[in-house]
This record gives sequence, C-alpha cells and structure tokens, in this order.
Amino acid sequence: MEIALGALVGLGVFLLIRALIPSRPSAAVTVAQIDALRELGPHSAERRERAESVRELIGRKAAEFYASQGWQMRSLRADLAILDRGWEAFLTTKLGLAAVGFFLPPLFFVALWLVGFHLSALVPVWLALCCAALFFVLPDLEVRRDAKERRADFRRVVTAFLDLVSMNLSGGRGLPEAIMSAAEISNSWAVRRIRDALTAARLSGQTQWAALSALGDTLGVEELVDLGHAIALTADDGAKIRQSLASRAETMRRRELAEIEGKAGQQSQSMLVAQLLLCTGFLIYLIFPAIMQISGLR
Repeated sequence: MEIALGALVGLGVFLLIRALIPSRPSAAVTVAQIDALRELGPHSAERRERAESVRELIGRKAAEFYASQGWQMRSLRADLAILDRGWEAFLTTKLGLAAVGFFLPPLFFVALWLVGFHLSALVPVWLALCCAALFFVLPDLEVRRDAKERRADFRRVVTAFLDLVSMNLSGGRGLPEAIMSAAEISNSWAVRRIRDALTAARLSGQTQWAALSALGDTLGVEELVDLGHAIALTADDGAKIRQSLASRAETMRRRELAEIEGKAGQQSQSMLVAQLLLCTGFLIYLIFPAIMQISGLR
C-alpha cells in the first residue's frame, strides 16, 4: 500500500509539472504525429477536431462569463499578449488545472482509507477546494513571471530600435522611412511584433506612432506608449525628434543599468546572509561542546 501511495503521489506531481511546463515538440516529432494521423484515417482527425472544439467551447464560455461579470483583467491580458497566448486557451488551462486539483485530494483520501487511515469526510472536501483554488491561480503566476522576463527583453529591443531610428534620421531619411528601416534590420520576436504593427498601420492608413502606442498599450510596455506620444508631438521637426529619440534611448539604457546594478546588489546581499548563516552554524558547532562541558550536562 505504501508503494502504491507513493506512486500515486509521484504521478500527481509529474502531471502537475507537465501541465505547468509543456514541452515543445521537435520537427521530427511533429512529422511523426502527422504521419500517424494519416495512417489512422479521417476518424482520428475528427476525434482530435472534436476535442479541440470542446476546449474552444469551454474557453469561449469562460471568456463570456468574465465579460458578463465585467472582469476585464487588462494586466493579465497584456501579459498573455506579450507571450503570444490566447485568452480563451488560457482560461481553458486554468479550469482544467482547477479540475485536476479538485479531484486529487479525494484520490489521496481513498488511498489513505485503503491503507487504514480513517479521516473525517470534511478533510478531503476542504483539501479539494483549497487545491482547486491553488491550481486555478498557478497559471497566473507562471504567466506573470514569463511576461516580466519577456517585457524586459522587449524594452532592451526598444532601446536599440530608438538608436537605429535616430541613426537613420541622421543619415537623411524621413521619419516614416527611418522607423520602417529600423524595424526591418532584425528578425527577433520583438522586432517582428513592431514590424507587424507598422505594416498593419500602413495598410489601414494609421500613423506609425499611433501604431506604436497601440502596440505598447496591448503589450503593457509603457516605454513604447511614451515613444509613440513623443513622436506624435515632434513628428514635423526632424532635429527635435532625433534629439528626443537619442535622449530617450540614453535614459532607457541608464534605467536598465540601474536595474541590473540593483539586482546584483540584492544577489550580493543574499550571498552575504548565506555566508553569515554558515559562519554562525560553524561557531555553534565549535562552541557547543564547551557549553555542554561547562553546564555539567556531559
């Protein structure tokens, strides 16, 4: 029974880790999956489409419920946008994890009951509710952590983007050509987001700085929003916009350097605390025999 209980706990932990950190399949695995679906025929594809439609239905109903309650969740939506993840799919994941957390404690309760531990029926009920609430919140924590790192990368790209625009303006190009040329110099994910926003603005007749402000508002990057407003104010004066972009890039670099120095200071302080704890433990180890001998307990 102990082995079965340990295996069940290990399986639950493994499923939780797999749910929170989904693996990204390689190209060979994707091709093998396509070949397997082709060999199984149209019925397996229909079953897969049916499962996807069920997940989409759950996510759509959850999104409609959030909208009916007036829960906009703008910060969370911005985090999902910068991670390029859908709102409905995220809600489906939250509900699925909450269901897993709700059914895990009763399973453990049954396993303990089979072993011989008879507990009150209220214990698994409260544990199920607590685990469901915890599992429902876990995707939010993961998204906020990943979005914070990705937003920091995006800010660094914006700093380099400002320098490129300023250099293009110094070379004699106009503002629209300078912005588009700076957005075409790299193929990283952040530059692609900027380039896609500028391309959509050109097709829709929107100004580039308005597109940059809208993109910054969607992704939750305040520096990009401020950049769009600053370009809109000084778009007619080439010298002023060039100086403004250069000074803004310098300010962003100094802020990033200050954040890096602050993180380094925190890490140094944590290492100092760890060293102090280690020295304290070593001193206690050295002094403890003498204290025992003096007190006469030995």
